[in-house]
Amino acid sequence: MSTPRAAFPQQTLPAWRRAVLKVGSSLLTRDGALSDHNARGLAAFIGAARAARREIVLVSSGAVAAGRAQLSTGTADAGLVLRQALAALGQTRMIGLWQNLLDVPVAQVLLSHDDLRNRRRYLNARNTLRELLKLGALPVVNENDTVAVEELKLGDNDNLAAIVAELVDADMLLIASDIGGLYSAHPQRDPTAQPVANVDAITPAILAMAGEAGSAHGTGGMRTKLQAAQKAASSGIETLLFDGGDAGVVADLAANTFRGTRFAAASTPLAARKYWLKHAPGAVACLRVDAGAARALAAGASLLPGGIVGVDGEFARGDLVEIRLVEIRAGERVVARGLCQYAASEVRRLAGRHTRDIEAILGFSYGDSVVRRDDLVLLQQAVPA
Repeated sequence: MSTPRAAFPQQTLPAWRRAVLKVGSSLLTRDGALSDHNARGLAAFIGAARAARREIVLVSSGAVAAGRAQLSTGTADAGLVLRQALAALGQTRMIGLWQNLLDVPVAQVLLSHDDLRNRRRYLNARNTLRELLKLGALPVVNENDTVAVEELKLGDNDNLAAIVAELVDADMLLIASDIGGLYSAHPQRDPTAQPVANVDAITPAILAMAGEAGSAHGTGGMRTKLQAAQKAASSGIETLLFDGGDAGVVADLAANTFRGTRFAAASTPLAARKYWLKHAPGAVACLRVDAGAARALAAGASLLPGGIVGVDGEFARGDLVEIRLVEIRAGERVVARGLCQYAASEVRRLAGRHTRDIEAILGFSYGDSVVRRDDLVLLQQAVPA
């Protein structure tokens, strides 16, 4: 159910040349089937933006719901394999929906967890999307659900949209939702909930305002939208969250006005490589380090083998790993991510040893560092003083 327009004040859109527009399943389905009811207004905005010589990349959900609607049997509790089949059935219909509403070439771009985790494939995806924009096409991006396994799924298109926004150097991330924006509490459960028109930073207090997914067919809730806004902000990209089911709100976008929640960009955005290191999905393997190593990382040093106390998981040289601080009282916490210069089996042999011993232990050396400073990014969690 759409929230009233009056709940959020009117703002002027920031200046922009290129944007990513994410549209969720709840806006593209009616009674469980794919519908263009809300998509028509969003397509009109895309057309108006292109007429003004602006570029848009569309991140669209709806494939699984479209596939489910084609089957007569109930599939509400579909397992992974069935969901993969439903995505394959529905993806062409979802692309067809947008193509029917737009008079420009629509290009399907399916991205997987591995495409975004592997640096070379990540850059290939960047080049493809940028080339499509140069050609005047509308890229329509979705997760490649037909090949994704549960532990390697991106999981929601809000966070995918934030990654795509960085991929294409977007000025703005637009998230079309089925709610007017962020509220101080769940507006359908708390009558005292107040609209939050502007957010300068995603703090724990802001995260506490997030509720769970509010629709039957979507996989994301307010929390994933806040996570996406946080990712975009760290790359210097503003995020605008608005009600994509309110025709007036959507029409206002073409006139450079906006009603919803505006999330500010970080004043000191991460460089592209650091952004990828921080937000690339799926660093399932980890290096455990002691407090001395964590302090050295915080001071700008590389990770040396002497500070490593354990290795979890398997990985090859050049793979992305988490770096976890081990504390006796506090347990473990992730303090950094980076590209490992040695394979897991090699790091296990080097853990706790001096750099001068590397060649004697392995019979070769890729350098003194297990993770070089240039290949590492610190996370928000504080390291020990």
